[in-house]
Order: sequence, then structure tokens, then C-alpha cells
Amino acid sequence: MRKAYTLIILLCCICTYSKSQTQATLEGSVFYKESQLSNATITLLNTNYRTYSDAKGNFKIQEIRPGKYYLHVQADGFSDFLEEIQLAVGLQKQAILLSKTEQRLPEVVVTADKKEAGMQKTPLSLTVLNAKDIQAMRLRDAKDLTAIVPNLYAANPGDLRNVISIRGITTTSYDPAVTTYIDEVNQFSLDTYISQLHDIERIEVLRGPQSSLYGRNASGGVINIITKQPGNNTSGFAEISLGNYHAQRYALGFRTPLVHDKLYFGASAMYTKRNGYYTNKSTQSSYDDMQLHQGNYFLTYNVHSKLTFQLNVKHQGHSNEGPFPLVMGIDQAFEHPFELDQNRNTTMKDQTVNVSLSARYQGKNYLLNAQSSYQQNYRYYQNPIDGDFSSNDIIAIVNNYGRPWNTNSVYMQEVRLSSTLPSASKFRWNMGLYSFQQHSPTKQGTYYGNDAGMYGLPLTNFTDITINKLDTWGGAAFGQVDYQLSPDLYITAGLRYDYEHRKQQIEGTFLPDNGEVTVTTPDTSATAHYSNLSPKLSFNYQIAKDNLLYASYSRGFRAGGMSQLSGDPTQPPLASYNAEHSNNLEIGSKNMFMNQRLKLNATLFYSQIKNGQIPVLIMPQALTFIQNAAMMTSKGLELELAAIPLQGLEASYNFGYTHARYNDLTVITEGSNQDLSHNKQIFTPRTTSFLSLQYTRDIPALGNSKLFGRIEHKNIGKQYFDLTNTLSQDSYSLWNARIGLQYKRIELALWGANLSDEKYIAYAYDFGAINLGSPRTYGLTIKSIF
Repeated sequence: MRKAYTLIILLCCICTYSKSQTQATLEGSVFYKESQLSNATITLLNTNYRTYSDAKGNFKIQEIRPGKYYLHVQADGFSDFLEEIQLAVGLQKQAILLSKTEQRLPEVVVTADKKEAGMQKTPLSLTVLNAKDIQAMRLRDAKDLTAIVPNLYAANPGDLRNVISIRGITTTSYDPAVTTYIDEVNQFSLDTYISQLHDIERIEVLRGPQSSLYGRNASGGVINIITKQPGNNTSGFAEISLGNYHAQRYALGFRTPLVHDKLYFGASAMYTKRNGYYTNKSTQSSYDDMQLHQGNYFLTYNVHSKLTFQLNVKHQGHSNEGPFPLVMGIDQAFEHPFELDQNRNTTMKDQTVNVSLSARYQGKNYLLNAQSSYQQNYRYYQNPIDGDFSSNDIIAIVNNYGRPWNTNSVYMQEVRLSSTLPSASKFRWNMGLYSFQQHSPTKQGTYYGNDAGMYGLPLTNFTDITINKLDTWGGAAFGQVDYQLSPDLYITAGLRYDYEHRKQQIEGTFLPDNGEVTVTTPDTSATAHYSNLSPKLSFNYQIAKDNLLYASYSRGFRAGGMSQLSGDPTQPPLASYNAEHSNNLEIGSKNMFMNQRLKLNATLFYSQIKNGQIPVLIMPQALTFIQNAAMMTSKGLELELAAIPLQGLEASYNFGYTHARYNDLTVITEGSNQDLSHNKQIFTPRTTSFLSLQYTRDIPALGNSKLFGRIEHKNIGKQYFDLTNTLSQDSYSLWNARIGLQYKRIELALWGANLSDEKYIAYAYDFGAINLGSPRTYGLTIKSIF
């Protein structure tokens, strides 16, 4: 027996020795000038290899397969370090020298192509905002990205569900045209969408169709939001912000290792409230008062160096006392800004929960990612909401029928397999499977009050109730291959197949006050299914180390569906509409100059949209009917410029131009055809521009302190809000500013937005209801980090 034990031990030693002779070890130190930096994150991209520098700035990664890797080093207050390295068998040492963010433009690592790569090395039209940018710009909501991202416009009518348009591809229903991902989880629809931004690491905005990797509803682009993750170092923050309109915002976060190198925990929370911008003349009180709370919690478990699990829970609760602050008509909106006259007051309750569990495994030649997620949203009005936007008792919308109704839920799963970088092969590949199941039961009543006769109705004081139950399931398979044609030339080919099955059940009833329910539309159902192939082909040429040229073709896809039951007999329920497709051509260039102190990116694009999904809002039920009635062409250009002309001075300028016009557009309204060919696309400014200047100066007399000042100018060009092009907003400008002091780990800032108090239409319905953009706001923020 003793001999057997001895033999086993000997074999283990031989195997361990043999393994060590075929693997690499990377160790080194992270510096700034002559100072060693602790708590820096060291990562080999597209692998599970990650560690952190210790108190002396040293780090070590073991058991690495030899080959080429991209080494990424990240530390707070410093520009990212990104460099390709070659690891051989044995020990290799690396000294890493970082620069302050005020000295060099950052080379941010992104996951836009579902793999990790440098922003300037990724052949996509891509805008990236890091944590420093997000704080400096005071980004609080996804709609704040308007104009910061070229050719992006976002707004909402007062319910936090943003209509987002990129390059003329615009959201027309609760299935978005621009899909949003938060921590790699698809925000499936506007019903389960979290728009508020809190404790964000970076935001990536991909412009143009991304359907070959992201699938349904990415025909306009993708907004990829990554929140801050827990790691080996303990850190946190606390923030208080106060402003006019009695605005208050409180936020805090904490991240720490529970077991060093093994188990990490992170949590952040935010609460915000303000008085409404509008005054309701009927009640002589503020309207659109809002409160919102949000939480984000992580638990990360490293089973070993190659396997990691992560559990994430997000939730958001929104209470709005006066949702949809709308005024009928442009003249009324501008003659009496932020005044409305509605006889009904209500509070909208909106609750969203997102839960995900992900696993990441590093194999010998591959990286496996698997994720399961669940999303749920419950939204209702406590009392009927005013549907005629006047002081008359004509119409009100009712949807408070209990939790079984208006609770939308969706399950999603994705498994993705990708090659790892260290390989002599010229191929890199990425493939995966995706599935989802959605349940959306909607019950809504349209109440006709005492003054309903003004609407031309012979009856008053009754409710017309519509029930629409939607069950959808679908799946997809996708893959993408990169092939190196020469040392500097790559070709990328991608393909995705999507399948979707929908079943919709409808029922209509009539309920008079103090009367009994009468069925007007018997319980009826229908099914439909859709499939789609989304290809992509691109070439990219690395002219020099910091200069990239690329050209691409991609096909966009927006899912089809079925119409809801409404009160309009000319719009039949359960009518199927087809998927919308777009073909996109793009040429772009990405450049860094002057030792990473000047960035210049430019893009030209041309898109053709077929089977365009055109929304027709059915009033007074406030339901959207979709028609396939359009062919559209969208073309334009984008420019992104960033520079550090002097130490401490940062400048950026982003510009977008979009010419989006319908080649063929016929809309059915009130039973007749209306030809709107050659009209402009809605929610699509002709131009967008964003200019910012920020100056930061060290104050040696106060130790580790800085004084900073920032000014921003946004310009949004003329746009239309209805397909007839009669509701429009001319070009307007917004000025924002921020000034403050950073003393050690405490920052104090004064800020202002829309300083000129510009009055402009942010959102409008085609029947003439107007919502103005936010007025002048200002305040004070204090933040402490540890």
C-alpha cells in the first residue's frame, strides 16, 4: 500500500512538473512615474485570466497557455493601458507605466462585438463613454445621450420609456428599434426597460444595424451599458445632489471581496425625487411630481481560475404623480409653457425587476459564456388618467385591474462560445444560441364621462374594455468569423437566424356605470410566426498602429407582430404585420494622433428600409396599430473629434447628419389611403452636434486636489413628430455647465442644464399632444469615494 501511495505522489509530481513546463507565467508591476499603483485591474482580454496589483503595485498570473494576448490594465484616474504581448513557456516580466487621464485620451476596452477589444481597434461605428465622462456629463437617463452620440435622439412623453432613434431608424412600438443591454442582459421591450443610469462603468453605443450578433430589434443600433463590478479591492461611494424644483438625489455603492480571489460582493442604490415642471391649472398644483428608487446587487464566485459564476439582481420603482404632462397644440404649449389643464389627477406606479445568472468558463481553445435571465414589469394608474388632456370630463384611461393584468414578464437564455486569442490560426470565431419566452397580458378601459357628448358619442358614463394577451417565444443561432487575409487586413463574416412564434388572444366588453358587463368582441385568438436571416460582411485595414479603415454591409431586422383590439372598426384586431428589414452600407475611419492626444473618427452610411413598420395611434384608446407601409432611404455622416491640446484641457466635438426620407409611404387613416411619399422620418433631427470643453488644474497648496470647470453645447436640428410633417421643432441649442473642487476623495460641484431656459418640443404625438423638454435646472452635488 505504501508503494502505491508513493507511486501516486510521484505521478502527480511528474504531471505537475510537465504542466509547468508547457505553461507561461506573467508577473510585473504597475507604475505612475516612480510610484507603484495598487488595486489596478490586470486582464488578458477574451480569457478568464484577471488579477489585481497589490499594495506594492505587483501582480502575477499563472498557468497561462503560451501565445499572443492583449494585456489590459485599468486604474482609477489613469488612462487604460492596452498592448499586445507574446507569452512563451516560463516566466515573463512586464513593467506597466500608466498616464493620467488629463495627459492622454483613453483607449477604452469594449465588448461591442461580443468580444473584448480596444475601442479604436473595433471596426464599428461606436461611441464610448467611460465612468469619468458619465460623471462629467451628469448622465442620469438614456435620453441624455441625445446629440452626445452622433445621429441619436431620445425622448419620452413622461413615462420614462424612451423612444430612441439612430440614423432615422426609430422605435414605433413597445418593441424597440434600438435595443439596450445592461450587463449583457437584453432589455427585451420598453415594458421591462430600465432607463435610469446609476453607478455606470461605461456606455457603448453601436450605430447602425447589429442584427447579426444581437438579433431582433437591433436594426437601428445597440446601447450597451456596463455597471461597475466587484473585485479584489474594497471600494465605494456616497453622493448627494440637490437642485431647483426641490430635486433630490441620493446614491451610494459598496464593493468588496468576501473571500480574497474567490468571492466578491457589490451593491449600489439610488433614490431621486423632484417636483413637477408643469402646473395643473385645474388643481393649482404641480404636475409630474416624481420619485424613483433603484438597486443593483452582484455576487461573483470564482470556482477556480477558469470558472466564474455571477448572480445579479436589479430593480427599479417609479412613482409619478401626473404622468404624461401633455398639452394639445404647439401654440398652446409655447404660449403657456409648462401649464396644463386636466380635470383628473392620478399616480402611475411602475415596478421593474431584472435577475440574471451567468457562467464563464475558460477552456483550452475557447471561452464559454452562458446566461439565464428573467425580467418583470408591473405598471398601472392608481386612478383613471386624463385621456382628453383638458378640464372636461370626456375621456379617461383605466388599467388598474389587479396584478394578473399589465404584468409583463420574459425569460431569456444565451450560450456563447468564442475562440481565445492565443493561437497561430488566422481564424477567430464566435457562435451562440439564444431563446426567449414572453408573457404580456394587457387589460385597459376607455372611460367616457359626463362630457363625452362633446366627442360626438350618443352615450356617456361607460367603459369600453379591451383585453390583449400576448404570448411569444423564439430562438436564434448566430455566428461570426474573423479571418486575417494579411498582417494588416481582416475580413469579418457573420450570420444569424431568428425564429419567433406569437399567439395573441383578444376580448372586448362594454361596462356602463352601475350596469352589467356586455361582451362586444368574443374571446378570439390567432397565431403568427416569423423567421429571418441577418448577414454581415466587413473588411478592416490597419493602415498603421493607430489608424484603422473599415467598410461593412449589414442587414437589420425588427420583429413582426399582430395588431391589438381597439375601438376603431377600420383597424381590425389580430392583423399580422411583417418584419421590417434594412440594408446598410458603411465606410469608416478611426485614428489616433499626437501620442494619443488627438482622436478623429469619421463614418459615411447609406441604408434602405423595406416593409417599414409605421405606427398609427388609435385614439382615444391610446393603442398603437402597426402597418407595413413604407420604403425609406437614410444616408448621412458622423464625425467624432477629441483632443488634449494642453495639459488639463480636454475638448470634444461630435457631429451627425441624417437625411431620412420615405421613398414610398401610404397610410390607412379612417378607412382611406393617404399618400405621404417623400416625407421625412419622425424623431430624426437633420443634424446633431455636441461640443464640450473641460479644464482641470491641480492645486498643490491643498495637497491632492483639483479645480475643474466644464461647459457643453448641444444643437439638435429640425425634426418632425408626425408622418404628415405638420408637427415640427426647429433647430435649437442647449447649454450645460459644471464647476467644482476635488479635494482628495471628496468632490463638490455646482451644475446647470439648459442654462438659457430654451423652450422646445421633446416629444409629440401625431394627434397634436405636446411634451416640452426640461426647463433650466441647477444644483449642487457632493460625492465621496473610498
